[in-house]
Amino acid sequence: MAEPDADAIAAAALATPGVSALHGGPGLEIAAYLPGRRVAGVRLPGDRVEVHVAARYGTVLPRLAEEVRAAVTPVAGGLPVEVHIDDLDVGGAAGA
Repeated sequence: MAEPDADAIAAAALATPGVSALHGGPGLEIAAYLPGRRVAGVRLPGDRVEVHVAARYGTVLPRLAEEVRAAVTPVAGGLPVEVHIDDLDVGGAAGA
């Protein structure tokens, strides 16, 4: 089993239509810590891959979770992928 690559996971998640950003939590505690830097919104606890995202307003959230999971799975090193939609980006939405 290949080691999951936090940068590849982040890129795959961000390339998913409907994802506005990766979400690092209120204090950036959701991150993969690499030598000299961190990848916010990706957590690699060892038995799974966690991806935390902000969704664009108007996106169907259950579908988005499945699309992110499908995008990240090929670079997850064979580990199961958990997708957490932690925020909603309403930038420019009518009434927001």
